[in-house]
Amino acid sequence: MARLRRARAGKALERPYTRVSKYREKSYIKKTLNTKITRFVMGNPKKEFDHILVLKSKMDVQIRDNSIESARTTTNKVLEANLGLAGYMFRVRPYPHHIIRLHSLASGAGADRFSTGMAHAFGKPEAQAVRMKKGQILMEVKVDKKDILLAKKALTRAKSKLPMGCLIEIAETTTLS
Repeated sequence: MARLRRARAGKALERPYTRVSKYREKSYIKKTLNTKITRFVMGNPKKEFDHILVLKSKMDVQIRDNSIESARTTTNKVLEANLGLAGYMFRVRPYPHHIIRLHSLASGAGADRFSTGMAHAFGKPEAQAVRMKKGQILMEVKVDKKDILLAKKALTRAKSKLPMGCLIEIAETTTLS
């Protein structure tokens, strides 16, 4: 089984090569992968909570869906174990629309003959990613005042799973409306 490429390989937020062909069907990606993020809203979305904690990006970056799913599971595990399903509302904000493509190069004897003239190879879909701008919200947790420290602990664990620097901001829900 092939391993995933490191996060820093696809972290830069640059415009990807877009294939333009005289044949229309060759200009599009044939299939997209299913996103690895299983749920976007957890907890109790119907209850009104006092405070909201948000996890914001410190830089322009591209985040793969598997690292967002990893951050989501660790955060949700801490919140659900300590507060129960009715004690919080947790949401992952962006959806991974950007498709990362990989053109795997041949290796071994005679590989140089196959790899010539492939400067802008289109590649096959490998993963999906979220393209984040500086200051954009990645995750939000709504809790009551007594549970702010626990929610901050949960989001701190999520920060360690992401390939970027993050800020945790706390506000009252009445000031945001």
